[in-house]
Amino acid sequence: MQPPLLSKRHCLFLDLDGTLAEIAARPELARVEEEMKREVARLHGALEGALAIVSGRPISQIDAMLAPLHLPAAGVHGAERRAGDATEMLPVPEGLSDIERALQRFADAHEGVLLEKKAHALCLHFRARPELESIVHNAMQEAAAPHAGLTLMKGKMVMEVKPQAATKGAAVHAFMTLEPFAGRVPVFAGDDVTDEDGFQAAQELGGAGLKIGSGRTAAAWRLADIAALRRWLAQSADGLKKAEAP
Repeated sequence: MQPPLLSKRHCLFLDLDGTLAEIAARPELARVEEEMKREVARLHGALEGALAIVSGRPISQIDAMLAPLHLPAAGVHGAERRAGDATEMLPVPEGLSDIERALQRFADAHEGVLLEKKAHALCLHFRARPELESIVHNAMQEAAAPHAGLTLMKGKMVMEVKPQAATKGAAVHAFMTLEPFAGRVPVFAGDDVTDEDGFQAAQELGGAGLKIGSGRTAAAWRLADIAALRRWLAQSADGLKKAEAP
């Protein structure tokens, strides 16, 4: 279903990679186009600040990709969360350094597999070697198995180990207790299976998930691609500006 335009009663949560930025061969190569940044900034203002980024990336990377914007954000699937000037972080999982060493050995032994290290999580990217998916999954599962409180998450050509408590859905629920999000109708936009709990959380709270691209989803709404999302953001900002006009 095509999404209606946002109104003053809404708030918006946006994934980053695959939603605001095209997925790149390596995480550090991904870029948010300037035109997309402008539309996000316009809508952030039109929604009176009720717009947040909810990403698997750390907040430091979110800020770098969206600079000069400095938005409310949840990083590492909610392990980090910033609202206003305050940043809250979950404890770093015990055993993560042991898992890192095991996964680094695996990545070194398999050309084209990249280990991405975060403060609260670890990712094995295999975009260059899609035929290794099952082997990557098994390696991640074996490395994480001895350690409690962690869970595996599968994304687009990536496997991640992260704290069980860090979910995009939990991040949405936390933001919705704070101003200026509280009392609004949440919309969560994302492209990957890692966004599904964000969609579900928004819909549990009376709002909607917005799936970017193809694939099965729990989201009530869908847009074809990143360009279609940018147009929708622009049209929503324009509509909100017109609603303010005397």
